[in-house]
Amino acid sequence: MGKKKKAIPIPRVEGNVGFIDTHCHLDMYKGEDPGQIVAQAREYGVNTIITVGINLPSSKKAIEIAELHADVFATIGVHPHNVKELTDQQYAQLREYAKHPKVVAYGEIGLDYVKDYSPIPQQLEHCRAQVRLGKELGLPLIIHDREAHDDILAILREEGPFPAGGVMHCFSGDRHFALDVLELGFYISIPGVVTFNKAEALQDAVDAVPLSALLLETDGPFLAPVPKRGKTNYPHYVPYTAQKVADIKMVSLDELARQTTENARKLFQLPLV
Repeated sequence: MGKKKKAIPIPRVEGNVGFIDTHCHLDMYKGEDPGQIVAQAREYGVNTIITVGINLPSSKKAIEIAELHADVFATIGVHPHNVKELTDQQYAQLREYAKHPKVVAYGEIGLDYVKDYSPIPQQLEHCRAQVRLGKELGLPLIIHDREAHDDILAILREEGPFPAGGVMHCFSGDRHFALDVLELGFYISIPGVVTFNKAEALQDAVDAVPLSALLLETDGPFLAPVPKRGKTNYPHYVPYTAQKVADIKMVSLDELARQTTENARKLFQLPLV
């Protein structure tokens, strides 16, 4: 029998700065208490979590979870998979949700050409409509983009500028697309995928993007980083991703934590908690 592999401990910062998981779906952990997930995140230095809405029920649930925890904030919006269900009444409800003090962004919204849960013409229509709504509400945008780089850029360039800013969540492009995104004034959010062996394009993009434009995320419960790949992803796994990004940028984990936390607080107007 071969030797059992040693568990790789979760990296820890040495200073008092922590991490922010800028994109998680706390309402999607089946049978698990969001409060316990939040508490475990704190133990590993993930001091703030943004839980992201993907439709009307999810957005409502994100707000409800955020109300219970000082260090959790919510976003509202309708994911491209779900836009075929969008109605004028739902747009009106999203406007109401946006008034809640724990709502810090509009999204995730965007385009997904990998799955065809919603027809592309509807995705394009509602992506533009939601970009306009988020801008009108004065909220930063959280953009979902899968194999739709050209169309996403076209919409954002036509609808900009965006005084409240935005982020390309779970970034999946190369360094050239990253630089295009930066020209919009948006941040680039790095998921656990950056730790995968075959993620050379993403790693190269991280190398090209200045620290001042990077955010960290889990997209939990999806896309767990190495060494948890293939398992449920939790906010307290952010340090694995952070360590990989720090290695690419050739900075300390503490410096990476400090800068990405500062970036997230600036974009989402987060208070110190």
